[in-house]
Amino acid sequence: MSLETLSDVACFGGRQQRFRHASKALNCDMVFSVFLPPQAAAGPVPVVYWLSGLTCTDENFVTKAGAQRAAAALGLALVAPDTSPRGEGVPDDPAGAYDFGLGAGFYLNATQAPFATHYQMATYVAEELPARLQALPALDLTRESLAGHSMGGHGALTLGLRQPDRFRSLSAFAPICAPSECPWGQKAFEGYLGADEAAWAAYDACRLLETAQRVPPIRIDQGAEDSFLTEQLRPERFLEVAERRGVPVDYRLHAGYDHSYFFIASFIDAQLAFHAKQLGNPQA
Repeated sequence: MSLETLSDVACFGGRQQRFRHASKALNCDMVFSVFLPPQAAAGPVPVVYWLSGLTCTDENFVTKAGAQRAAAALGLALVAPDTSPRGEGVPDDPAGAYDFGLGAGFYLNATQAPFATHYQMATYVAEELPARLQALPALDLTRESLAGHSMGGHGALTLGLRQPDRFRSLSAFAPICAPSECPWGQKAFEGYLGADEAAWAAYDACRLLETAQRVPPIRIDQGAEDSFLTEQLRPERFLEVAERRGVPVDYRLHAGYDHSYFFIASFIDAQLAFHAKQLGNPQA
């Protein structure tokens, strides 16, 4: 269960760290990043997991979102895993496309060859990564929340809806809300899970919400000028299900904003404050 430290630097009074380890779930080496706020020096702090989108690694959020300043003020640790298994022998999209394979694990457990051997991202994020984090005593793993962007927003919603008694809150920037009904999701689900759409329901936020007995507090931020909004993201489908089931969703549509990290950087402070309140942090 050892972690190899790749980097450890001062940041807003805390530490920005990066680790590597051998993953049993994914059958490869994996890298993840952790920001520890200054409050971690006095005792364990709650954790917000950040799940990134297509083509990203753990570094995109760390270097582009500007989240550390707010996390330091709020006393939140930020954990950012990679978006897929990596390394020699890990299969990729046969055509080399960006929306499947490397950098596009979709936070599910693949059942189809040749992907099932490595692409077990749901198990990795929900089980193996937290087990690895036990090596970091500064983290309070009894207080956890999920956040993410695009494909990672899909991951935050689905993993959170699958374990509502564990995660205190869920948030997403421009999430893929109805993957069974959009090209990105359909390609990923068929490739990883097969053609039987019944198997897709376990990783579709709309379908999970349809049957959820308990739902953590949810916040979604969406840019109105996002070029993927209509075809790929479909937030209206999630909101329709939420309204029908009487589930409150704090949905914010922001005029003028797109799908980029400029959008995320503009509203990450508000999302982290939302999580801090649900995690019971006195700084919120």
